[in-house]
Amino acid sequence: MAERSADWMDQAEGDLAHARSDLERGFYDWACFSTQQSAEKAVKAVLYQMGLEVWGPCGADLLKVLAEHHAVPDSLREAALELDKAYIPTRYPDALPAGSPRRRYTCREARRLVTYADAILRFCQSVLSGFSPG
Repeated sequence: MAERSADWMDQAEGDLAHARSDLERGFYDWACFSTQQSAEKAVKAVLYQMGLEVWGPCGADLLKVLAEHHAVPDSLREAALELDKAYIPTRYPDALPAGSPRRRYTCREARRLVTYADAILRFCQSVLSGFSPG
């Protein structure tokens, strides 16, 4: 199977651009979801480049795997925990006690999550740029 980490990183960058676009247009729920997707895919890009098999949408768990092979700042692991909370409730009304997701996410929250996803993406890009296959 071909190594596809560049494709995963490209999609991570696109997801972050999508999040920023939705933030500008007031679709805060989708902005938050796209930030989670961006961070998840960026970390997967690094893990795939390392030749590791990974599965699942939990960025915090993926960073934990990465931390077994490369130093990961605690601030990014904490950011991933918050981003992961946007995976389901941003999309499904029955994931929240009441109200639709589009009414439950705020501009401030979306901006914060964009910042977190950007930090994780930049970290992963820097790891990839320094990676040399063994």
